[in-house]
Amino acid sequence: MIKKIIVLLAGMLVTVAVYAAGAQLRADHPDSYTVRRGDTLWDISAKFLSKPWLWPEIWQANPQVRNPHLIYPGDVLNLSFINGPRLRLQPQTHPEGEAVPAIPLSELKMFLKNMRVMDSNAVNSAPYVVGLEEARLRGTVGQNLYVRGLQGEPGQRWAIVRPTHVFRGFNQNDASRADLVGHELDSNAAMVNAPWDEDTRNDGHYGRGDDLGVEVSVIGTAETLRTGDPSTLLLLDSTMEIRSGDRIMPVDDAPYDAFYYPHPPKSVPADAKVIGFADAMDAAGSRQVVMLSIGAKDGVDNGQTFTIYEPGETIHDDVASNSWNRGVGHNVTLPDEYVGHVMVFRTFDRVSYGLIMDGLRPVHVGGRLRAPE
Repeated sequence: MIKKIIVLLAGMLVTVAVYAAGAQLRADHPDSYTVRRGDTLWDISAKFLSKPWLWPEIWQANPQVRNPHLIYPGDVLNLSFINGPRLRLQPQTHPEGEAVPAIPLSELKMFLKNMRVMDSNAVNSAPYVVGLEEARLRGTVGQNLYVRGLQGEPGQRWAIVRPTHVFRGFNQNDASRADLVGHELDSNAAMVNAPWDEDTRNDGHYGRGDDLGVEVSVIGTAETLRTGDPSTLLLLDSTMEIRSGDRIMPVDDAPYDAFYYPHPPKSVPADAKVIGFADAMDAAGSRQVVMLSIGAKDGVDNGQTFTIYEPGETIHDDVASNSWNRGVGHNVTLPDEYVGHVMVFRTFDRVSYGLIMDGLRPVHVGGRLRAPE
């Protein structure tokens, strides 16, 4: 009798698991799909699933799709319903081109190779360019740079970096500062003339709040010619002119993740938000990079997918006030509105980079992160 009950319960669990997976299928899902050049695994999963981050439910359980990162343009994926929905792969005999990535890595290499988020004290104390050959104001490839505070050997190569964002968090219990989480003026460190720790903007909140780190961008490489104080470096390459105040740091040759597995987080830290944009001013959209106020110390790892919600506006309830005057009623905060999904592709201690995967409306600074439902 007990064995029968166990078998029955096991069968029920299998049924529930299959139903849970089937419930994620889009109503308009295709029966088959031919992979095209330019596709990503997220795009393909989104054609079949209403929640693309749950793709392992129909991919990994299929022995024909042992590694979803080895799917090539021209391969055909067929949807079957044997023991639940499964994607059956019909691979090409001789695949051409590169395998389909989870996200467009070619568009993110700058953030994977040339961007770092560091402690602000480490940035401010790093060796720096104090002057340039022939007292020039800007340095170009082939010229000498003079650097203070550098410890190294002749022939050693270095990265030249410049800040692009300063991330700060503010006390949300302080209403006067609540709107300054990752404030744009506080983030755009490019507006500050070297040295970086001078307050030349007079924006009233420079240096305040909780220091989350400084984003620096690699703008060139140099090689030590002569040691000393200052040391002499030869500028080997650069993406922009070098100026006094640019910092010198070790070259980062650490490999980055080539594959990503979208998955929901186990938990979401309180007050996790969008705090900045990589290539936008006021708002960002699909396939643009945003900075998030959470990092490795918060348990964030590559591939974690979050839902972004726009905070609801606070308005006056003039109807309930029963007054002819407008704007005098009690404050009412409207519900947060769904915006889209973001997937983390690079993490630092307290800040992460995420790629907006899809959405219904633009993403703004202050967008709140939740676990995908």
